[in-house]
Amino acid sequence: MTKSFLLAAAMAMFASAAFAGPIERACNRSDRKAATRALCDCIQEAADMTLSNSDQRRAVSFFKDPDKAHNVWMSKSRGDDAFWDRYKAFGAQAEAMCGGSN
Repeated sequence: MTKSFLLAAAMAMFASAAFAGPIERACNRSDRKAATRALCDCIQEAADMTLSNSDQRRAVSFFKDPDKAHNVWMSKSRGDDAFWDRYKAFGAQAEAMCGGSN
């Protein structure tokens, strides 16, 4: 019985890791103390509500290179402006859903 439970728990853990979205994976890999699995999952849920898959991949690039975010924010292109509006909506949604006190 215990072996079955442990096997099921291990499979669930691996399955959830396999289905984690790009934002959640980047969050979990970050070196921030507040980046718990639960918080990263919540942030991914907010991303799924507000950003397309390509927007999420673009946002993940900001984890690796924060200057990219600044460049998009300062850009004068319509596409960058539209993305930035969606990205701000994602941030607001994540803060509302996941808390912003961390």
